[in-house]
Amino acid sequence: MIRSMTGFGRCEITEGDRKFTVEMKGVNHRYLDANIRMPKKLNFFDSAIRSLLKKYAQRGKVDIFITYEDMSENQVSLKYNEPLAKEYLTYFKQMEESFGLENDIRVSALSRCPEVLTMEEQAPDEEALWNGLKEALEGALEQFVETREAEGENLKNDILSKLEGMLEKVSYIENRSPEIVAEYREKLEEKVKELLADTQMDEGRIAAEVVIFADKICTDEEVVRLKSHISHMRETFLSEEGGIGRKLDFIAQEMNREANTILSKANDIEVSNCAIDLKTEIEKIREQVQNIE
Repeated sequence: MIRSMTGFGRCEITEGDRKFTVEMKGVNHRYLDANIRMPKKLNFFDSAIRSLLKKYAQRGKVDIFITYEDMSENQVSLKYNEPLAKEYLTYFKQMEESFGLENDIRVSALSRCPEVLTMEEQAPDEEALWNGLKEALEGALEQFVETREAEGENLKNDILSKLEGMLEKVSYIENRSPEIVAEYREKLEEKVKELLADTQMDEGRIAAEVVIFADKICTDEEVVRLKSHISHMRETFLSEEGGIGRKLDFIAQEMNREANTILSKANDIEVSNCAIDLKTEIEKIREQVQNIE
């Protein structure tokens, strides 16, 4: 299946008190470039997320946005530092003896002493976190791939249609070339007749001039190669799957090279116009190919 590099995916997963939301969007890029935004709590999954992405995409700039909510009541726990509390009491007793003060310390006062009671965030269950996050990621990635494939199919159909139109133009140039030579010979003979009047023409000289002209404007090789490139691109679309974007871009460059040569050799307004149309269509194809994975 041909894929575009433009796509979007979203998935929301709720597991118990945990909620994961993943959104991603992609645009064309020479390589696979992932930009991941997520809570710090999930940062240690960065490598795993990138590895998972590579299973679904080969090229493109992909922005991934992850949000995470934990609504459980046991996210933090209370920790009692008994050794520190005993140390506080020891010093309070020393102060009582040293200064002759009443030791009126109560439990409530002791508990408010720094670090006696502290709130600690519980260590996350990494396996449970990853399972929920992975499910949300896979859901978003599947939708992401679906939109890419749908756009890729549209690109393929449009480019194949353009290739058919290009073949018609190439065939026109191919059929027009002999007509140009014949028209040149006819004009040359008329001009020679006017100049020589009743003097007999040198048919051999005229034939030689026509041969030189025909060789100068000959685009047979360019036409054959251009038709081959068009056929190659068409077969690539119909028979190959996966990352074919770079290959298609190379073929489009070669097509443009042949069209340029045909245009430079053109000595006929109709062929020139046709070659310009070819270049225009090739440029459109190159722009679309840039977005194919």
